Amino acid sequence: MTTRQHPIGSGFTAASTATDVLAGVDLSGREVIITGGHSRLGREVTRSLVTAGASVTVAARDPQRAAAILTDITNADDINGLGGVQVKRLDLADPASIEAFAQRWQKADRALHALVNNAAMLFAPERRLDARGNELSFATTHLGHFQLTRALLPALRLAGSARVLTTTSGAARFGSIRWDDLSFRSGYDAGAAYAQSKLANVLFTVELDRRYADDGIRAFAAHPGVVIGPGPHAPSAVANYRAQGLVDDDGATVIDPAAGKKTAEQGAATLVFGAVSPLLDGTGGVYLKDSDIAVLDNSERLLTRASIPSDANAAMLDSEDARRLWTITERLLVP
Repeated sequence: MTTRQHPIGSGFTAASTATDVLAGVDLSGREVIITGGHSRLGREVTRSLVTAGASVTVAARDPQRAAAILTDITNADDINGLGGVQVKRLDLADPASIEAFAQRWQKADRALHALVNNAAMLFAPERRLDARGNELSFATTHLGHFQLTRALLPALRLAGSARVLTTTSGAARFGSIRWDDLSFRSGYDAGAAYAQSKLANVLFTVELDRRYADDGIRAFAAHPGVVIGPGPHAPSAVANYRAQGLVDDDGATVIDPAAGKKTAEQGAATLVFGAVSPLLDGTGGVYLKDSDIAVLDNSERLLTRASIPSDANAAMLDSEDARRLWTITERLLVP
């Protein structure tokens, strides 16, 4: 299903920030959950949503660490219950933790207006597995969010109109689903594992929207751009960043939004656009970039220092692959 995959003319640009996207948007009374909402990018999403009036629950594997990072949003010593932010424990690689998190939310009988599946595992140099034997980046980035979303469907329905926004990456263009070896029993490669998990995010979005749009639940996948932060960067990372054109010869971060190299404020823009912008009402199952629906580009594009291809292509949105992956994921999550 690619017919909806074309820009709507949102009026935003690659340089727009989350503040720009939410200008004039009142989120009072809206409940939002965001995984990894304390990370560099996630923190900016949390801050912008809270500033617009939303009540945000940050789901984090280490709640104490997450709360310490977020306290300056509310200028409070104890973040929970203050300033529209709460931090709750969630380990996306632990099915029991996911179930416990969802059950706590359901018992409170709270509607959920937006679920932001933002957390991810990035480029693990060595193959690692979760308790069920699934490759860890796939388990964290896709399987965990799949389980969490399904467990929260009653709360999303209760909202009447809800969004599920999943943070993906332009790496999905270069990814493939290893249907016969999802866990890389052979040929493990960190980049391939990351790209597979990010492609899975987009395919999940396509099928989620198909299944639940009639229930008022719309799904979006969003590429935020490449956000490495202002630095100083770890010495071990600088050479790789320089090779990708992400830092200059002095090690300073290169900010070039038109080329996909963004600040956290600019990267968060597309995530909040997908999660709450009224400009997307009535649509779903699409891939977002630069605070708009991305163009569909099936051309072969090379990744270079000057160019980071990140538009949608038909493979990312293939409805048959989306249904196949959904069925396989359900099997993988059976205890």
